Amino acid sequence: MTEHAALLVGGPCGAEEHTGGDHHPERPARVAAAMAGVADLGLGDAVTRVAPTAVTMEQLTAVHDPEYLAELEARSARGDGELDPDTFVTHSSWAAARDAAGAGLATVAALAAQGEGVGFVAARPPGHHATANRGMGFCLLNNIAIAAAALVAEGQRVLIFDWDVHHGNGTQAIFWNEPAVLYVSTHQSPLFPGTGRPHEVGGTRAPGLNVNLPVPPGATGDVLQRALDEVAAPVIEEFAPTWVLVSAGFDAHRADPLAELALSSGDFATLARTARSYAPEPGRVVLFLEGGYDLRALRGSVEASLGALLGATGEPELPTSGGPGADAVARINEEYHEARDRVTALAAVVATDHEA
Repeated sequence: MTEHAALLVGGPCGAEEHTGGDHHPERPARVAAAMAGVADLGLGDAVTRVAPTAVTMEQLTAVHDPEYLAELEARSARGDGELDPDTFVTHSSWAAARDAAGAGLATVAALAAQGEGVGFVAARPPGHHATANRGMGFCLLNNIAIAAAALVAEGQRVLIFDWDVHHGNGTQAIFWNEPAVLYVSTHQSPLFPGTGRPHEVGGTRAPGLNVNLPVPPGATGDVLQRALDEVAAPVIEEFAPTWVLVSAGFDAHRADPLAELALSSGDFATLARTARSYAPEPGRVVLFLEGGYDLRALRGSVEASLGALLGATGEPELPTSGGPGADAVARINEEYHEARDRVTALAAVVATDHEA
C-alpha cells in the first residue's frame, strides 16, 4: 500500500445548518460534495478530522469590528433574513460562522503541531468577501483572514493565495496595510464584486503586498499559471512566506453556474502544486473552502487539488489551455509595478513627514 502525506480536515462544518433553501447556490450540500472528493482519494488512516476550536472574541476582533460581530449575532438570534440579496442569516448562522472560523484556526494549529501534511478546511459559510464591518457575497466571517491574523500574531509571514473565481475583496481590505501578509488573487474580471484591479497593490505600510491577476471570461488554466509565474512569483519569493493559506474556491471550473472561466479539475491540481511550491517547508499549506457551486465539479476539483498535494493517484480532467487573456499578462505586470512604485514613493514621504 502506497503511503501518502497526512491530510488534516478541519470540520466538516456547515453540512446541515445555515441554509437559505435548496434554491440558494451556497447550500449545505457543498460540504458533502467536498467531503466526497476527500473520500474519493482513498486515503484511509491518512485522513484526520480536526474539530473546530471555540473561537474567541479576541480572535474575531483581530479581523472584524466588534459592532459588526454584535449585529451579526443579534440578527442570527432573530433569524431575520438577509444582509443583502445574496447573503442570508438564519438562527444557526452565527454558530455556523464561528464553527467555520474555528475549523480554520484548529487546522492551522494542528498542522503546526504535526509539522507535516496538508490542511483542508471543509467548512461553510465561506469567508473571503466578508470585510471588517460587513458580510456579503455569501460570507459572514472571513475564515482565512482570522487564521492568518492568528499566525501574524505569532510572528509568521503569511501568503494568502486566492484562486476563487471572484476577487476576495474582504481579505484584500482587511490586510491592505499589513506588512506580514501578502495577498495574491487570480479571478475573473469583470465579475462580482468588481474589485481586484492590478493597480490595487496595498497601502503605504504594505506597498506591493497585494497582487491582483484579473483574467477575462473564458480564460484557461495556462493563462492563470502564466500570470502567477510572471507577476506573482517574484513578489512571493521576495516576501518569503512562512505559511501559505489558500482561498480554494472551485467556481472557476468550466461547469460552475456563477462564472465564466474555463478551468478543469486538472487545472486546480496544477494550482495546488503551485501553492505548495510557495511554501518554505512541508506542513505549511492549508486550503480553505470558498466557492464552487456545481457539486460534481466541486467534488472532482477537491479530489484533484488534494491529490496533487498529497501524492495520491487519481484521474483528474486534463489541464486546459488556449483561452483568452495571455496577452494581457504583460499589461497586468506593468500596471502592478507602476502602482507599487507610486505607493512606495508615497510611503517614503509619509515616513519622512512622520519623522519630522
